[in-house]
Amino acid sequence: MASRARGRGELPPLSRREREIMDILFRRGRASAEVVHEELPDPPSYSAVRATLRVLLEKGHVRHEREGRRYVYTPSTAPTAARTAAVDRLVEVFFAGSAAEAMVAMIDERAADLSDEEIEKIETMIERTREAGR
Repeated sequence: MASRARGRGELPPLSRREREIMDILFRRGRASAEVVHEELPDPPSYSAVRATLRVLLEKGHVRHEREGRRYVYTPSTAPTAARTAAVDRLVEVFFAGSAAEAMVAMIDERAADLSDEEIEKIETMIERTREAGR
């Protein structure tokens, strides 16, 4: 499967620390730099958190609004869009763009943990893909 080209309104990829910050913002909905700093595992300095939030703002991943003397940050994309971008990046980096290889690896790794409902969901998606002629 060919990799998806960036450009159709997709946002730039995130570093590990940027992903950690986005996770906090998605979970909370909105947060100040101080709150983000408090919730980060092994946090860098407060000024580094503020700098990373500025980078996320420049990349288009977050918006901010002023509340008194501080800025409050919110994600600019829905969690589903962020999840899709993260999966696309994972497939590209670790599986040379092959969604099939990524799926096989995930199912193989977690096969014992899959419920009957999850297996049925996977089978249904495969069947829909076949019917669509892909």
